[in-house]
Amino acid sequence: MQFLCLPGAFGSAKNFRVQLGPLAQEIERRGLASFVYTQGRHEVEPPKGWENYFGARPCYRFIDTRHGDVFDHLRRIIQMPRGLDAEDAMRMFQNLSTDESWQKEVLTEAVDDVFNTIDENPDVDAILGYSEGALIGASLVVEEAMRAERTGRPRRIKFAVFISGSPPFKQLDDGSVICLLADEVGTAIDIPTLHIWGCDDAFLTSAVALFNVCDPSKSELFDHGLGHIVPRDAENIRLISDILEDMIRKVEEENGRGVETSSNAGSLTDGDGPAGLFPQLED
Repeated sequence: MQFLCLPGAFGSAKNFRVQLGPLAQEIERRGLASFVYTQGRHEVEPPKGWENYFGARPCYRFIDTRHGDVFDHLRRIIQMPRGLDAEDAMRMFQNLSTDESWQKEVLTEAVDDVFNTIDENPDVDAILGYSEGALIGASLVVEEAMRAERTGRPRRIKFAVFISGSPPFKQLDDGSVICLLADEVGTAIDIPTLHIWGCDDAFLTSAVALFNVCDPSKSELFDHGLGHIVPRDAENIRLISDILEDMIRKVEEENGRGVETSSNAGSLTDGDGPAGLFPQLED
């Protein structure tokens, strides 16, 4: 199995390789999977007050924020009153207006960029996303299933790991974009998924909403007890790796394969700049 790894907002392939390093190294040591890293095409500066939080420059987003930030509503969950269930909480902040066409365009562009990366890397058959990367990864899994239904094209992604994620977006036939919530659509993601979050995460509600929209018979969750982070301590790495070992072997067996690793793991980026496989936007 080979994971395509999608960093969070203001991340990069280079920095995410460091963040994910302890877990990726343990999974590779066990001979379970390999990892390749990509990033958004949009170079950005971290928010004021967070200049030293996101690691070495440059930093990137999957979502083009020049017209606005469709991801910004998630940050307001911090101010939400307690007591609401995950779906009601998300509805308070995720009503995308159908008359704001830029929202549809930036989400479609972000997902299509990741599709292009997958198309050019035939060994990739799994997604690992953190924060904004998990949102894009979840939306890609939904979109891939829709495209397979329309065209008959085989689906590539067999397994997904979501760290501190958010529920997927889906573009409807009329062009509008909706956030998929379990009490409205039921199961939206039917492949096996592992959800990793921390009970102290200020954005825990969105991660729970993502878990709820995945097939419960194929999903596992792990609470590392911390905040909105990628866990790196030895005990959490061991526990997560044990879960992944069971899940990866089961997925591979169901797809008629033994556990194999690929020799071409690495970064999909060109040096430290934007992902080299992605065409650059015209200003």
